[in-house]
Amino acid sequence: MDENSTLSPAHTDATASSSATAPPVPSVPPALAPFAGVWRGEGEGAYPTIDDFAYTEEIEFAPSGKPFLAYRSRTWEAGTGRPLHSESGFLRLVAEDEAELLVAQPTGFTEIHRGQIREGIIELSMVALSASPDAKPVHSIRRQLSVRGGDLTYDLWMAHDLTPLTHHLHGHLRRD
Repeated sequence: MDENSTLSPAHTDATASSSATAPPVPSVPPALAPFAGVWRGEGEGAYPTIDDFAYTEEIEFAPSGKPFLAYRSRTWEAGTGRPLHSESGFLRLVAEDEAELLVAQPTGFTEIHRGQIREGIIELSMVALSASPDAKPVHSIRRQLSVRGGDLTYDLWMAHDLTPLTHHLHGHLRRD
């Protein structure tokens, strides 16, 4: 502490002793550990009913101390930084090598997906999709997550209105 510091020695000692008793960092189930962290990168979207687009994204899979990671995704339009989509939920371990992804979207959807974890890849199949009465007519969603080293990639397929299940999004992010 320098002579211009406003912290008293007593405050410094209290801070040091309180950090010594801080709770431990939550552990992450080994099967989910490759996904844990903050990821930032780019993505592109395409769909038969809209123009192709590019975006930047931040995804966080945060440890909770339980057998799940809290999930949060936020996207922005490439170039302008205008906010686009966000969603949140949980990636939970339901068996030694099986995960479940629960997602809530502010557009009025909730999703539940399950899939086997194999070599850093989770091929998720939809278990349930629920929508609020004024949500867009989405009928099905499929997701895949993959971690290789410091890279997270994902793909999302969607069936919307009269369009059958079609590839919609691809993202490539790097661990922050």
